[in-house]
Amino acid sequence: MEVIMARQIMLQARHALHELLLPQAPALVVFSSVLVIIALLIVRRRIGSSSDTSRRARDEQLLRKLPSPPGRLPIIGHLHLVGSLPHVSLRDLAAKHGGDGGLMLLRLGAVPTLVVSSASGAQAVLRTHDHVFASRAYSPVTDILFYGSTDVAFAPYGEHWRQVRKIATTHLLTNRKVRSYRHAREHEVSLVMAKLRREASAGAAVDLSDLLNSFTNDVVCHAVSGKFFREGGRNRIFRELVEANSSLIGGFNLEDYFPALVKMDMIRRTVCAKARRVNAMWDQLLDKLIDDHASSNKQPTAAEESDDFIDVLLSVQHEYNLTRDHIKAQLAIMFEAGTDTSFIVLEYAMVRLMQNPRIMNELQAEVRNNIVLANNKGNKEDVVTEDDIKTLAYLKAVIKETIRLHMPAPLLVPHLSMADCDIQGYTIPAGTRAIVNSWALARDPSYWEDAEEFRPERFMEAGGGSAAAVDYKGNDFFYLPFGTGRRICPGINFAISTTQIMLANLVYHFDWELPLELAEKGIDMTESFGVTVHRTEKLLLVPVVPQD
Repeated sequence: MEVIMARQIMLQARHALHELLLPQAPALVVFSSVLVIIALLIVRRRIGSSSDTSRRARDEQLLRKLPSPPGRLPIIGHLHLVGSLPHVSLRDLAAKHGGDGGLMLLRLGAVPTLVVSSASGAQAVLRTHDHVFASRAYSPVTDILFYGSTDVAFAPYGEHWRQVRKIATTHLLTNRKVRSYRHAREHEVSLVMAKLRREASAGAAVDLSDLLNSFTNDVVCHAVSGKFFREGGRNRIFRELVEANSSLIGGFNLEDYFPALVKMDMIRRTVCAKARRVNAMWDQLLDKLIDDHASSNKQPTAAEESDDFIDVLLSVQHEYNLTRDHIKAQLAIMFEAGTDTSFIVLEYAMVRLMQNPRIMNELQAEVRNNIVLANNKGNKEDVVTEDDIKTLAYLKAVIKETIRLHMPAPLLVPHLSMADCDIQGYTIPAGTRAIVNSWALARDPSYWEDAEEFRPERFMEAGGGSAAAVDYKGNDFFYLPFGTGRRICPGINFAISTTQIMLANLVYHFDWELPLELAEKGIDMTESFGVTVHRTEKLLLVPVVPQD
């Protein structure tokens, strides 16, 4: 009987996993994944005490009361309903099968997951019951990549997380500290502008995606490790490691949906092998950087304004009882979070501006007119500085609107409940994962007029924009690009500062044209989902030096 049942599940799981895995994934990977699921089916009957069984039965009764889509399959649950762009699939599922309060339960493999698609639901999870949903689920991949999940993003809620959060908010990413890196950002911008001028003189199209990705990576490298970050091509190595991390974290990892697999030694040895190889490369590079800083003449005293992240972490190491692995975990997550967010926003901003010439013209007029008037420069080779852009309201509105439509992390990082709690009349058991679909909230016509249109004016005070008072701080639950509550991203100011200065310079120094092939067919907006959502195709544009 078990053999027949296994065959039936194999057929169902094979179909479902074909939908989940990337189209180019080898058939062997799909087949191996199916075998793993069947192995789980066989061993699950042998796992669990009577008390565990009783608790699961009680939780199951509570969860059944939540709205949930039909079509749940044995073992894999609703995984087959989640397409290649989960934020879109979850929005559509919630619209059809979610409750009036924007709550929906999905069974993602063996993991009950609460999907939140309304501002009221987001407020309940991330503000009212923030203390309950402040933890993270265990993931073998992030556990390996971030040194036992001891970083500020993936660490479970507890004393260690509170300490590293305090380090981030009071030492690494304060407004004053972020501003202290402004000259480094301006220097990196000047290098990009010089390269673009060379390309413009040749009339050539540039791979703006690659250029912007390199820029944001170099800004983070400079902040993390100081002015010598280019030695030995370290910046390029960091960029490759960030991409490797993103691929691993954002991939379909079976053990995240079937936690019992982690108990199987074979799975621990094989599934996580690549993560261990990547972590070993991080180890080698970060150890070298830390050793260089530790062996310098500078004493590990109170952090100074000019210190990079490594200096700061070494200066507070004893105060916060940080091990070397703790330091490396914070550095690794700074690279991961700091690079992708700014790059994705910059790329999408340029895409939207190219698609909307009126908005591009208005933004260029604001930047060029105000900066020349404010500084009496007029020298097109000068770099627009962070002091220059303080009053550029339309620039800031363009960035806010870009983020609204193209949130780098549309599902944020999943939360984990630590205790039972009541939300909108439902009891959510401890151990339930919660996904807040911030992308769906930011496109919900209940909160946004013409929600699918690119309209920066909605964020402008001048003219009475409907979202003029909305900011990044997480107080408006229909606009949560960086989350809110205890787990709000501590790097907001760093990301926005990096984005603003580069976009201001791109539109100040150059006019932009599409290459002939793109002018005919338009910019491809196909997206790929991973740890962040990004465009699949490279953005190729022709920079043109404006004629006075």
